[in-house]
Amino acid sequence: MCDNPYAEAQRQIQICNSCRYCEGYCSAFSSITQNLAFADGDITQISHLCHNCRSCYYACQYVDPHEFAINLPQALDEVRGKNYEAYAWPSSLAVYFHRRSEFVVSSILLGIVVVALVSWLLTPTAGVGFYSVMSHATMLALFLPVFIIPCLSLTIGVRAYWCDVGGERVALRHVWAAVKHMVSLRNLRGGHGDGCNFERRERFTMRRRYAHQAIFFGFLLCFAATASGTVLHYVFDRAAPYPLISVPKLFGITGGVLLVFGCAWMLKLKAFAAKELSDPRHLGADNAVIWLLGLTSLSGLALYALGNTTIMPVLLIVHLGLVMGFFVITAYSKMSHGLLRGAALLRDAQCRDSDRNGARFP
Repeated sequence: MCDNPYAEAQRQIQICNSCRYCEGYCSAFSSITQNLAFADGDITQISHLCHNCRSCYYACQYVDPHEFAINLPQALDEVRGKNYEAYAWPSSLAVYFHRRSEFVVSSILLGIVVVALVSWLLTPTAGVGFYSVMSHATMLALFLPVFIIPCLSLTIGVRAYWCDVGGERVALRHVWAAVKHMVSLRNLRGGHGDGCNFERRERFTMRRRYAHQAIFFGFLLCFAATASGTVLHYVFDRAAPYPLISVPKLFGITGGVLLVFGCAWMLKLKAFAAKELSDPRHLGADNAVIWLLGLTSLSGLALYALGNTTIMPVLLIVHLGLVMGFFVITAYSKMSHGLLRGAALLRDAQCRDSDRNGARFP
């Protein structure tokens, strides 16, 4: 660990740029070889192009005990950790949520307590299903602020990131290139295309890539379930609960299963990963966020299965409390990495386009 992660990352990247043995391994190394000097904005961009696959570390001849002591995965992870805190608004909250797992746990407990108190104080006199525990108007008033505030914080953070890395006007072809990278997780295929070395050291595996994709697509499907339910409620005047064969439930169940599976798989992989190749200061909080995401999905699936039983009110309170806790920490934890990494891939697509047109190196 280094007091100035930018300076340490710059030192190591200069050595990598001279060696170039790992050229072509991933978008991070492609970006490295496009530069001769590296400002803080360049280091920031490269750090978010790195997916911590660790192929470069196991291929490097300059790792410890060599005097160069190259450990680029850890150096770039430390820079990303600084970014998660610096690009959050207000940044002081990110320092707590990104470094201390107990603050993540506290947000969960606080969310459950708040939802329980509101449901007790504002118990509806009439309603069907979930609305017999908490009315739709109460849910909206409770969750709209905790949804809007993280979205505002993330928007401010991504805009600041875009300015720092020299982002330009976005074209559709750049968006398409970035989306393809995000969906396929191409940078988790490792330097040789056989996978990464995250949990099996010198051996290659695609497991981390597949676990990430399960989480990614599960999250998108759960978001689609919520969005489709909102459309049905406000546009077609069809209130919940919805039948099993309906868009919200089909998306929600599929997404929930993928999220639970992906989060459990990711936690297992992280348990076997070499701790010295990442920033250990954030490990506990990062794992807590994965636990929170998985438990939120699991509680949602439990509601689907047991929504007509006597324990439904308790399950609903727990689920909504977990959702609230998740919303609270989204902008102040590693959950922000999705948008920042998307912005990095978008900027990388712009840089590659400039190189092809000879704009960067005349």
